[in-house]
Amino acid sequence: MTRRYLFTSESVTEGHPDKICDQISDTILDALLTQDEQSRVAAEVVANTGLLLITGEVTSQAHVNYIDLARQKIAEIGYTNSEYGFCANSCSVLVALDEQSPDIAQGVTTAHESREQMSEDQLDAIGAGDQGLMFGFACNETPEMMPMPISLAHRLARRLAAVRKTGLLPYLRPDGKTQVTVVYEDGRPVGIDTILISTQHAPAIGEITAAAAIQEKIKEDLWEAVVQPAFAEIDIKPDSQTRFLVNPTGKFVIGGPQGDAGLTGRKIIIDTYGGYSRHGGGAFSGKDPTKVDRSAAYACRYVAKNIVAAGLAEKCEVQLSYAIGVARPVSILVETFGTGKVEEERLLELVKQHFELRPAGIIQAFNLRRLPAERGGRFYQDVAAYGHLGRPDLDLPWEKTDKVELLKEALKEPASVAVG
Repeated sequence: MTRRYLFTSESVTEGHPDKICDQISDTILDALLTQDEQSRVAAEVVANTGLLLITGEVTSQAHVNYIDLARQKIAEIGYTNSEYGFCANSCSVLVALDEQSPDIAQGVTTAHESREQMSEDQLDAIGAGDQGLMFGFACNETPEMMPMPISLAHRLARRLAAVRKTGLLPYLRPDGKTQVTVVYEDGRPVGIDTILISTQHAPAIGEITAAAAIQEKIKEDLWEAVVQPAFAEIDIKPDSQTRFLVNPTGKFVIGGPQGDAGLTGRKIIIDTYGGYSRHGGGAFSGKDPTKVDRSAAYACRYVAKNIVAAGLAEKCEVQLSYAIGVARPVSILVETFGTGKVEEERLLELVKQHFELRPAGIIQAFNLRRLPAERGGRFYQDVAAYGHLGRPDLDLPWEKTDKVELLKEALKEPASVAVG
């Protein structure tokens, strides 16, 4: 019997209050790492009507103007008009930063393995910045090997921001949310059940002032300018049975930090797999790469994507766990949900043999401390909105599939006992 079900994921635009905070946190990280690659950063941001608070812990030799950085990012996002209730030039910006705890720093700077003289390997020199567990996932539902619901939700959100910034739909304002419900049959996407877009907008559109007429105009424009382009490269399209909902409350004029307070790290499901895969609970933004919440989650995605790209599974989820101050993972799990072409024990052995999963090794493999020169000091802030994973618009090191041939060749060899 065919099993038919629905799965939904959401995304938000860069003007969403939580995403404003994520982007400012990562803008601060970019600026600090540009001047000092050894910066230890845990930058948290809170936003509310007319107010931005930057807090957390920073230990760095860099000298940056946090207030200027925040205002520049707010303006770039699009909050440049005081009518929006939050404006780059007029909001208050408060800074309350401390240094990293020395108790944490000693375990990160000199890992447990090095202190116990277990290894002279330089990659054992850096311990994990905290305990915790991380997940990574990949599947063959989309070209970027992401689940279709979150992939489509991000496409809509990026397009929603683009038509605002280019002036194609000038009445749109920065805050917005998207949501897509995909129809599945026996684990494969077969249709689009519902598309939902909530977008902040001006009180009037030209001569149109009646609320109902404004919403009808927005719905027509979004279908043509946002939905159709977002689905252009996707085989599965909306059809006559697809519901299309726009601003279901009737209007969305008050938004951004004026409508809701924002906070760094409150959109962790949007940042990852849209709920399709498990999540370890740790947020990404504002954290330097010694924080395994971030760097190890990227490594998990890298492992899972290479396994799927090599044709060894249709779906793959990888879990890592760490102890604070210890370099090597406490545990590694590979799960293929019955889609694997190879036994999971064999895949686990290949992962241990061919992927570097210690914090220093991950940092080195992905070059997470040295920001690409061609990006002009921008790196982490660019993944702080529209997802950290599966980004076809960005060249991200953890999205590479450069281990595919190695994995295929390794499977030709007899299985052996892996160490570590």
